[in-house]
Amino acid sequence: MSTAGSPDFLGGVAELGIAGRPIPGELDSGDMHVAASYEGGLLCAVIDGLGHGAEAAMAARLAASLLSDSPGQPVRQLVEQCHAALRSTRGAVMTLAAIDAANDRLTWTGIGNVEAVLWRADPEAVPAREAIVSRAGVVGYQLPALREVTLTIANGDVLAMATDGIDHDFILESPLHMSAQDYANSVLDRYGEESDDALVLVARFQGRSP
Repeated sequence: MSTAGSPDFLGGVAELGIAGRPIPGELDSGDMHVAASYEGGLLCAVIDGLGHGAEAAMAARLAASLLSDSPGQPVRQLVEQCHAALRSTRGAVMTLAAIDAANDRLTWTGIGNVEAVLWRADPEAVPAREAIVSRAGVVGYQLPALREVTLTIANGDVLAMATDGIDHDFILESPLHMSAQDYANSVLDRYGEESDDALVLVARFQGRSP
């Protein structure tokens, strides 16, 4: 069973699409997302509690709650707060992306195997897409030196984030000619694996750039 909704324009910053499901046989998914607006921006995050089932869901839910409470803080600080809070859980991997709508910038960081890719709406952009380089580690257990990268973004650029329940090849499928929700649904249907929880978050930037 997937979780999906109608297109949502959050905070006037991005069109959102979300699709996800637990591993067959489980009611709770350890894969969760955050899409929280703040003054001048939007925080997008995808969290994967280690393993699956209720304990994985508990870890992911705790991290999601912390991120939702303070979305405007720097991504490094948010990860460090999650690391401290998740020490009593089995831990999680996650990728965070903060969209600064006022300055047309995106800052992201990743710990573990939550993939993220930014597709450029400009057909002449080189490269056409940029993928995050995550650091190995587990939030709540072993936190690596964090690496933040800031990219410029333009109106129509699309951010796609997915847990490891989605096959890596999803990054080869362009979202530029689909709505955010249709793309999220397509990725879950075509690339979702039955051996794990799965979740996709898609955000199409609706910024001030021409």
